[in-house]
This record gives sequence, structure tokens and C-alpha cells, in this order.
Amino acid sequence: MSYRWGSGVERRDLEIFLTLAAQLHFGRTADELHVSQARVSQTIKKLERQIGAPLFERTSRCVELTPIGRRLRDDLEPAVRRIQEGIDRAVTAARGVGGVLGVAFQAPPVADLVSGLLEEFSDRLPDCAVQVREADFADPFALLRDGEVDVLATLFPIDEPGLTTGPVVFTEPLVLAVSARHPFARKKSVSLEDLARDTVFRAAWPSTGWDDSFRTPKGSPVPRGRAVATVQELFAAISASEGVCPVAAHAADYFARPNIVYVPIRDAPPAEWGLVWRTAGETGRLRAFVEAAREFARG
Repeated sequence: MSYRWGSGVERRDLEIFLTLAAQLHFGRTADELHVSQARVSQTIKKLERQIGAPLFERTSRCVELTPIGRRLRDDLEPAVRRIQEGIDRAVTAARGVGGVLGVAFQAPPVADLVSGLLEEFSDRLPDCAVQVREADFADPFALLRDGEVDVLATLFPIDEPGLTTGPVVFTEPLVLAVSARHPFARKKSVSLEDLARDTVFRAAWPSTGWDDSFRTPKGSPVPRGRAVATVQELFAAISASEGVCPVAAHAADYFARPNIVYVPIRDAPPAEWGLVWRTAGETGRLRAFVEAAREFARG
């Protein structure tokens, strides 16, 4: 890759200049940089034409920097060193697997359900600590987009710009959360078509494939419930008979309440929890975690 500075100066030109300024010998400079001696000479002549003054004094016995050449060397060395250090740090971050991996869960109980994945990853990479965060109920992608976490376990499918989807790590049935006073509470199961008969909260979760336009599979409109900001607000609204909500089956265990009943939805697609990350934020740690997730899902 070629980096170009002002006046058409490339990074390689500066590398040749700084090496010659250190070696003060055209032959040794060419050997160190694995270029021809003619290339070194041509580069220095080009720099001198662009700057408008000689950078080196050349005699048959020695090569010396001119005052302008010394000033240029003194100005360039720390700047080029900082650029190289920045590149080196970026490469280390991209390839390294140590440090901290931030993992957010849209539904905190899913962290328990995939605890084997977290344990397997920690066993593989003991130098990498996993920091678990809870994603915001109303905006589950916020932590990911702000760079506060590296990867998010969320309900699939999703289609978000700038994000890459990875493997599904957990699959479970969908159930319908209803008030214990609701007529559905006495049923053994309901269908997606039944959702047209009541107000339905979509909560903050992405589409599960049937409700992109809030219609049943046969096209009946589904009354939309008001927006809720937290999961506790959602279940309070359901308890108050404001509406019903499809939720993942683990809710029956983690959010059990005497005034809420979870009814199986017999024809709903399964809830799939998968990994998603910023496309531009992929690192060695993240790649290792995703690979562990793929193996966890296969096992």
C-alpha cells in the first residue's frame, strides 16, 4: 500500500530519506531497504527538486546532511515513528486475542442459556476477559453502534446497515404472554391468526418473520400496542390487560408471575438468538468468539 503526503511525496520516499540520513551511505541504504542504489539516488534527487534545496552533500569519500537535510530529518523522524506506532497498535488490536471482549445480550437470560459458550471461550482464551452487558430494551443496538461492546446476542432475523450477522447460538419456541384473566389463558395453544383478536405489543425486539407490517400470515391486521420502554413495563401492561405479546419461551421461567400466563403459539417460527457485530469492528478476539459460537451451535 502506498501512502502519499503533500507535493506527491510517498511514504517510501521518506523511508529512503531517513535511512540514508542514518546510514550516510547509498550502498548500505539500498541493501537495508532491498532496493537498487539507483532507486535511492533517484528518490533523493526527486525530494531535493520538490523541496528546492540539496538535502545531502556528496563527495567521493562521504555523504553528509546539509543543514536543510538535518532539519528535515529532525522534523520527520518523530512524525514517521508515531505513524508506524499507530499502525502497529492497530495491527496488534486486529490480530490480538487478549484483553476484554464486550458481549451484550438483548435478553439477559440468554446469557445463562448460552453459558456453555462463554465458558468454552474463556477456556480457549484465558487471556481474554468477557464482559457481559445488558442491551437497552428500547434500542438493543445502541451499545454495539457506540462501540461499548464488540458483539450482541439478539433475536434474528435483523437487517441493520453496517452490521454483520453471525451464527445462531440458541433456538427456542415462541409463546404468547397474556393476562391470567385473558380468554387465551385457558387455551392449550394459540395460532398467529389469533393475534388479530387483541392488541399486541411488539416490544423492542426485531421481527420474527410474521409481523413486519403487523399482519397475520393470512393478512389480517394486528392491532398495535403502545410503545414500552422496559421489559418490566411490558409485563405490567400485559398484567393490566392492555394487550398480549409474543415472547421467547424462556420468559416463562425468568419472568414468571401469577397474573401472567404463557401460551404456546403452535404455528409460530422458532425464536433464534444469534450474534451480530459492527462490520468495521472485527478483531482477533471477536473472530475467536464467533468461531467458538459456531462450534457451540453445532454441538
